[in-house]
Amino acid sequence: MRATVSAVPTIIFTRQLERFLEAPCATVEGATLNEALAAVFASRPTLRGYVLDDQGALRRHVAVYINGLPAKDRVRLGDPVGPDDEIYVFQALSGG
Repeated sequence: MRATVSAVPTIIFTRQLERFLEAPCATVEGATLNEALAAVFASRPTLRGYVLDDQGALRRHVAVYINGLPAKDRVRLGDPVGPDDEIYVFQALSGG
């Protein structure tokens, strides 16, 4: 009998974060961006303070893309994620 491997979303933290803290890629379970990030923060709690503000919303200087599209719900993080989705978390650039 062949073992079934369930697909799960992958969260990729860009190398910019590595300057501040350890942020390896992770495969996690979750049906929403909030659930997927919570799964990462459970094992790497220091990442939470960098990515989310004290209300649980994405910080202004953080951008999240799901399969190449920006996350729409920056407050509740309710964007749906599928089992094969790639979630990119990186520091947003600003300035002029």
